Amino acid sequence: MRIGVIGAGALGLYYGAMLQRSGQDVHFLLRRDFEAISRAGLQVSSVQGDFYLPQVQSYRSAAEIGPVDLVLVGLKTFSNAHLIALVRPLVGPHTHILTLQNGLGNEELLAAAFGAQAVIGGVAFLCSNRGEPGRVHHLGEGRIRLAAYAEESSSAVRPIQQALIEAAIPCEISQDLVRIRWEKLVWNIPFNGLCALTGKTVTDVLQHEPTRELVASMMHEVICAANRQPLREPIEAPAFVARLLEISAPMTGYRPSMMIDRLEGRPLELDAIYAIPLQRAKACGATMPQVDMLHRCLSIGEAQAGVGGE
Repeated sequence: MRIGVIGAGALGLYYGAMLQRSGQDVHFLLRRDFEAISRAGLQVSSVQGDFYLPQVQSYRSAAEIGPVDLVLVGLKTFSNAHLIALVRPLVGPHTHILTLQNGLGNEELLAAAFGAQAVIGGVAFLCSNRGEPGRVHHLGEGRIRLAAYAEESSSAVRPIQQALIEAAIPCEISQDLVRIRWEKLVWNIPFNGLCALTGKTVTDVLQHEPTRELVASMMHEVICAANRQPLREPIEAPAFVARLLEISAPMTGYRPSMMIDRLEGRPLELDAIYAIPLQRAKACGATMPQVDMLHRCLSIGEAQAGVGGE
């Protein structure tokens, strides 16, 4: 399978490297890592075993890559204004586009440009950070859940799942893209926001009882809004919150992506993770006052300050 990776940050570099190691034909669109990877390859430090790719197909522009079978999108959503232009040169008559981006609205954006039949949604549960150029650190997890955006794209899901599994990436197929998107938000909304706002890690937030209670309360708030969406089955709040808190406990010192973006002076993914979920909750008659307050606090100093920057 010929695969193009758009958004080769901590997520794109890790999954792309795993796919290349398994024998897939992977092509990376790179910016800051281009010189280092072109010269010296890609080093992956992983809890599951380190590995090194001495040769990586690296490009400065999407046009150099050309059409592929699969576009893997890991682009931060604050760059979605450029997403269609980046993806377009990679799309041929039979190309599928898998977006592993955070939040809501990404599949709709791609489907409007390339058709619903081309789009696959994916939710990645991955703890990874970038190191110096040419290095990515895999700290834990890594599983992916896939779902077709529309019936027209459903036949493409299983071959993609198989390619990921062959690359040692745990992957399962869901029949409910809306649900898996909201389930990821149950974790992303409190932890990304609180860690970015306070400068504290997931461990710090969980070990401080007042913020641990706030995380749990916010998770319940998100689930209440999620269950107003057109889900096939509702999310069972007490059990789901307990499980998320349990799997978060071993993330010793983990810094979520939004925390790193703030520390390094980059924009935050406020639209996809906060503004759009708040809008969709309101449209279904649900309110998320704690989430709204967190969003407003995070928007201070952001270029897209306000509700979604609209």
